[in-house]
Amino acid sequence: GLSPEMVYFNQDGASQEDIQVQSLDTHNLLRPETVESLFILYRLTRNNTYQDWGWTIFKAFENYTRVPSGGYSSIDNVRSPQNPQYRDKMESFFLAETLKYLYLLFEEDFTVLSLDKFVFNTEAHPLPIWN
Repeated sequence: GLSPEMVYFNQDGASQEDIQVQSLDTHNLLRPETVESLFILYRLTRNNTYQDWGWTIFKAFENYTRVPSGGYSSIDNVRSPQNPQYRDKMESFFLAETLKYLYLLFEEDFTVLSLDKFVFNTEAHPLPIWN
């Protein structure tokens, strides 16, 4: 499945669960930060585990956020895979960042936007590194 917008780590030991999700935090907005991290980690280590995790995330987006008429929608409830409750809204960062990082995660030619020659700003725009 997909991750919720926020999770809380169990710090007091009273609960059996390591993480807790509040009812108002069960939504998923199609954010890019996790796949951005996977892309950078893969480029630095070449460890295919990061691609595996990225593929799992991509399949979850396909299964739970793709709408029949085309496109994707953020969802209200990641805890209900059978009824994720589409929000009828796709943030622009999903196309501009999330899918870009997923593409780059699976691009085997490491010269394409090489991390030695480009840095990405907070909106996933590649900026050249000048000597």
